[in-house]
Amino acid sequence: MSWTPSSWREFPIKQQPTYTDQEALKAVEKELSSYPPLIFAGEARKLKEKLAAAGRGEAFLLQGGDCAESFSDFNAKSIKNLFKLMLQMNMVLMYSTGKPVVKVGRIAGQFAKPRSSDFEELNGVMLPSYRGDIINSIEFTEEAREPKPENMIKAYNQSAATLNLLRAFSRGGLADLSKVHQWNLDFIKDNPLGQKYDELSDKIDSAMKFMSACGLTSDVMPQLQQTTLYTSHEALLLNYEEALTRLDSETGEYYDCSAHMLWIGDRTRDLNEAHIEYFRGIANPIGCKVGPSMGEDELIELIDALNPKNEEGRLNLIVRMGADKIREYFPKLLKRVRDEGRNVVWSCDPMHGNVEKSSTGFKTRDFANILSEVEQFFAIHKEMGTVGAGIHLEMTGNDVTECTGSTSCAITEEGLASRYHTQCDPRLNASQALELAFMLSDTIE
Repeated sequence: MSWTPSSWREFPIKQQPTYTDQEALKAVEKELSSYPPLIFAGEARKLKEKLAAAGRGEAFLLQGGDCAESFSDFNAKSIKNLFKLMLQMNMVLMYSTGKPVVKVGRIAGQFAKPRSSDFEELNGVMLPSYRGDIINSIEFTEEAREPKPENMIKAYNQSAATLNLLRAFSRGGLADLSKVHQWNLDFIKDNPLGQKYDELSDKIDSAMKFMSACGLTSDVMPQLQQTTLYTSHEALLLNYEEALTRLDSETGEYYDCSAHMLWIGDRTRDLNEAHIEYFRGIANPIGCKVGPSMGEDELIELIDALNPKNEEGRLNLIVRMGADKIREYFPKLLKRVRDEGRNVVWSCDPMHGNVEKSSTGFKTRDFANILSEVEQFFAIHKEMGTVGAGIHLEMTGNDVTECTGSTSCAITEEGLASRYHTQCDPRLNASQALELAFMLSDTIE
């Protein structure tokens, strides 16, 4: 079947809102389709090359950011804190592995969230589920939960502003390796983890001084003061993605210009449905979540549908099994893909399979389970002789209390209420994410 940016509309689709005003929806889609792209096709191609290197074990993929971006919490400080955290984690991983780190943020577009039910009930009242700010609002009122097409325009504008600031941080001096100490976030500085990072920073400072003495400064080597942070999100709301799909004049291929990389969730990966249809036609590097319900034959069919040319760097399979299931389900999938010679990038999402309900009523994730899934993921790859290419985390640069455990901040179930700010799922805070990076640096080779 021939593909067009709108051919997905002929297929069954899950996890979509029902808009009551179809004329308003069409008007928003038309307006968005006239807007400038948020990213350029050449950037997406460059990311594909870097992901190919990660798939071969020549680089490491660090993908992380918000569970769900919010209109109300949009501010420069949060963006800057996440950027600093990505730089810190990048430095820890790059220093320990000796490999370049491919940094991809869950940012500038991560507004839509799949839900386990179409409705939520509170005190006997049933309302449509909150599906992310691009669709409706989190407040539990009938008006707030009504899907609003114009939210797509606000999501675009916020994404554009976020990208503008990220590009400024990346090129304007904040990423300069001579400022490595300044990346330490205020609330981390005084705990043992911050001190450990400062010790690493001292080593990097010494190396920078030696390079400077050799005449290798940022004046002659721009890569010492600049970096690249690519953007990504789950392409759940296909009305928005289609409106930002553009034909690249250089290659004649279509790119989804809402982000450098897009992924399909575990709930919307049906081979005969709309999301697979849309994704098979865009040339961006793409991802697909792989949960415990994935069968071996189904996975091979999915790979062939999304990456028929078997390109390196095209398809990132994001494994999200859970600490208690990964050892049972993942090895047979990995072996099948290895034995059939499919080129994929394997990364570990240790967040989504480890959600639990605390005794205090909060949805949370325990750091020990997150760490366990990460360790098992890389151990299985080592046993199979394959490459674990990276990690995919829901995290924030802010000092939140949403995931329990870790030695750096030791959040208890009783302490979750202190700063539980997520729009949807619990995130690692900056201390926990940096602690995981240090532990990961001892795990991977």
